[in-house]
Parts: sequence; structure tokens; C-alpha cells
Amino acid sequence: MLRTTRVVLFVLILLSFSAASFAQIGVAITIAPPPLPVYAQPICPGVGYIWVPGYWAYDYSYGGYYWVPGTWVLAPQVGYLWTPPWWGWSGAAFIFHAGYWGPTVGFYGGINYGFGYPGYGYEGGRWNNGVFFYNRAVNNINVTNVRNVYNVHVTNVTVNRVSYNGGPGGIDARPTAAEEAAARERHIPPVSAQEEQARAASTNQQLRASVNRGKPPVAATPRAGTFKGSGVVEAKAAGGPYRPPEERNAANMKATTAEHPETNVPRPPTPIHASEIPPRTATAPPRNATAEETQRYQQQQKLYQQQQAEHEQLARQQQADHERMAQQKATPAQMQRMEQQHQQQTMQMEQRHAQQDRQFEARPAAPPAPHGGEGKPGH
Repeated sequence: MLRTTRVVLFVLILLSFSAASFAQIGVAITIAPPPLPVYAQPICPGVGYIWVPGYWAYDYSYGGYYWVPGTWVLAPQVGYLWTPPWWGWSGAAFIFHAGYWGPTVGFYGGINYGFGYPGYGYEGGRWNNGVFFYNRAVNNINVTNVRNVYNVHVTNVTVNRVSYNGGPGGIDARPTAAEEAAARERHIPPVSAQEEQARAASTNQQLRASVNRGKPPVAATPRAGTFKGSGVVEAKAAGGPYRPPEERNAANMKATTAEHPETNVPRPPTPIHASEIPPRTATAPPRNATAEETQRYQQQQKLYQQQQAEHEQLARQQQADHERMAQQKATPAQMQRMEQQHQQQTMQMEQRHAQQDRQFEARPAAPPAPHGGEGKPGH
């Protein structure tokens, strides 16, 4: 069977991801995010606001994590809840899974964000006849302004500050059938207020982990985009000892190799763009080939040419996306969504090409076309 460099590379990459991950994979890096900082929740500003917990995001422009403060956000639709974003170890890299609004809270890595997000589901409130009711046991509510409340104690079996799923020291959690079903429901991406919160955080150097060492000066805000003034909350403490990226990366690699020796093998980088996938290796036609083998070789080369044309077209399209975003001065949140889309496009294309190759290999060779008068019925 003829195998190409590009197909082998894709198969190795594909093994690092579950089938469900293709719908939500985003940016990929090799350094784990810092622990979640310890902070208090600002008072809820009014009815209809739902708590969106803070998280560590990553900025490629300087190569590091920064803290996006938690905040209160108006639900975009009655009956919708927030599924927080989360980082997960794929076996080759840390993948960012974007958060979303939907009728059911989906999987968010088992990360205990607190304030009603214990690692699964949401215990901070519920919708009832079109009105959102708040659980005072886990939310900071002023009952003078918000009267739709109840009180149900939430027990955290394990309290930790780990901010990622899988890998050395990560949360060991897998999505339930209900959470997988939630991921397939209709979603709404982060609303404009959340984008503004992320944009403001990305431009604030004090929120970079390398500067605040895991203890951001703005850990939570009463409203999105408001990083100064009354109600803004500073982190009480870092979630754990801060270690520089180089030190954490070395420790993670050492722990991973100790637990799984098979990972001590060079892995291909996780591709985001079509341009990062190497072109097919040219193969010479078989020597002393029969007519059937020559015809099969020609058919295979035609398939490869079609796939290469699709590969080049996608690379040009993604490059044009980057140029357009640069002209529009896109925010980090917008760039992250674009990269998420690019990676999904690239992986789906390579998955499709690999399937075409397998189908070709499994297809029996067609008999050669008759030459001259051979095989033709007599007159």
C-alpha cells in the first residue's frame, strides 16, 4: 500500500484528538495554564445577569497567559446558561475549548471555577417561567435589588485551583452522555460584553501571568469592561506557587514521560493552518508495471493532484483571513475564533483526504481498456 508523508503525519495528529473534539478545538500550546486565583465575587448588578467565571487565556503576540476577569453578563436569551471555556491536554498540546451559551450547561473539563461552577453543571441559579432565580449559597446577591433567590448548599467534593483537564496534574474528568448531548445543542458564542472583557484583559499588562505571577490585580468585575472603580475585585492570592513557563513545561514533560514512556517520542506539531501541512511526497511510477498497475498509478496521481489543489486553496483562503483581520485590527478574541475555525477547517480537510486515500486503497484495480481489436466482438 502506498502511504505518503502527509497522510502519516495526519494520522499521528488525529490520534491525539477524540472525535467530539473537532467541533470545538481552538488554539494549541504546550505549556499548562497557571492555577486559578483565589478571589471574591462582586455583587450581582441586577436581575437577568449570570456569573461568567474568570479564566486564563493565551496571547500569541507575546507568548503567554493572561487573566480574563470573571464578570456578570446578561443572558443573551431566556432559558440560556453559560458553559465556561476550558483548557485540555490532547496528548500533544493544550487545547483551548471556547465557552458558549445554550439551554444546557455542557462539559467544561471538570474545572472547579467556583460560584456555582463545581466542575459539572451549574448550581448558581436556574430559570423558572422566564425568570432567573439565584442561589444565594454560591452568589453574592443584594436581596434589596434582586428578590428572585433561593438557598441550596453546594458541596465541593474536592476543592482545588487546577485550571486544565488531563495531562500531568490536570483534572481527570470526561464528559457524560448528557454533556455530550449539550455540546450538540444550539449555541450562542460569547456576547459582545464578553468580547469586550477579553479584549480589555488582553491589553492590560498587569493581567499577564508573567507580571502578576498568578495573582491578578483585577480578578473580577461587576460589569464587563469595567476594570477600575467600585466593585472591582483583586485576587486574594494565587491559586498555587507561580512557576515560569519554561519551568512548568519542563516539569510537565518529565511527569508525562514518567507516567507514559510512549510519549517520549517526537510528535508532530498540532496544525492550525493548511500551510503547516507538508505537501505530498512525489512518487515515481512503478517499474516494469503492468497495464493495470500503470492505470492505477495514474488514477492515484489524479486524486493527489485534486487534494493538493484543495490544500493550496484552503491555505490561500486562510492567509486572506489573516490579512483581513490585520487590516481590521481584530481583537485577540476575534483572532482566537478565527484560529479555531482555521484549525477545524484544516483537520477536517486532512480527515477527508485520509478517508479518500483509504477508499482508493480498498478499491480493486479496474481492468485495462481494450486496445485495437482486442476484446471486441467480431462483425
